[in-house]
Amino acid sequence: MGCAALLGVLLVLAVVGLCRGDTWDTPVEALSALAGQGESAVVVQEWRLPRVTAALAFGALLGCAGAVFQNLTRNALGSPDVIGLDAGAYTGALVAITVLAGTSAQLAVSSVIGGLAAAAVILALSVRSGINGIRLIVIGIAVNAMLTAVNSWIVLRAELDVAFAAAGWSAGSLNGIGWDDLTLPLFVAVALVALLMGVSRAMHQTALGDDLAVTSGVSLGRHRLLTITAGVGCTAIVTAVAGPIVFIALAAPQIGRRVTGAAGVPLVPSALTGAALLIAADLIAQTLIAPIALPVGVVTTAIGGLYLLWLLIKEVNRP
Repeated sequence: MGCAALLGVLLVLAVVGLCRGDTWDTPVEALSALAGQGESAVVVQEWRLPRVTAALAFGALLGCAGAVFQNLTRNALGSPDVIGLDAGAYTGALVAITVLAGTSAQLAVSSVIGGLAAAAVILALSVRSGINGIRLIVIGIAVNAMLTAVNSWIVLRAELDVAFAAAGWSAGSLNGIGWDDLTLPLFVAVALVALLMGVSRAMHQTALGDDLAVTSGVSLGRHRLLTITAGVGCTAIVTAVAGPIVFIALAAPQIGRRVTGAAGVPLVPSALTGAALLIAADLIAQTLIAPIALPVGVVTTAIGGLYLLWLLIKEVNRP
């Protein structure tokens, strides 16, 4: 029932996204335009539909990434935007923009390499106590702070036009996204989601404890390598196209778990909730000071700060 409710919410939000523009279309007009009929056909198919598709796909990827790392750390704070993986992916993207040509392929590859490098550093520093628990979270927060400083330094050292573009992009935005921007990311997203679905059973077993996972036949080393790579890939692909979008990966798994009543942190509810949160945040970003469309990251940061404060208080007060 929970997943069905989330799908219903997604459908409603997607239709609203197709209706939202400089002028509002009715749902009937938007759906007719989607079928190639009416005066708004080009606007809906070439402008609004790519944005809605990006919000749904990127939100689902961020929800999956959050589920991966919250299962790995067994902690609700174990999110890629908290433990430095988003910042690492952004560092890689900045290198592609400032040093290389900044093509879509270079951005994607550099973002993945940056995210994986950040993950490797965090794991290496926390290996003494295992790769789960509060130690990994604290180390990740420290790495996140250092990478944020490095990213600021790169932007300050860049050419003025590049610095302006990078600074604006760092807010996380779906403005101006078209089908050309989505071809490669959507292909990679399908592959990453297929990989995660293949290891989902082992992921949930590992979340119950290493000993139980080993006795049930899970190869911990191989499993962690696959899940960490897939989780980093999910957040890096989003960062490469839209910039770092925070809060979604942090909140989606916990909200999805509560909506569906799941015992652990399941992938499907996390993905559906992430998609719903991101498209809702983007609609708010487009409407808040219309006709100017804010970067969606501005909205998610504002909401996410309050959520993170509540989550930190809850973790501190946990017996």
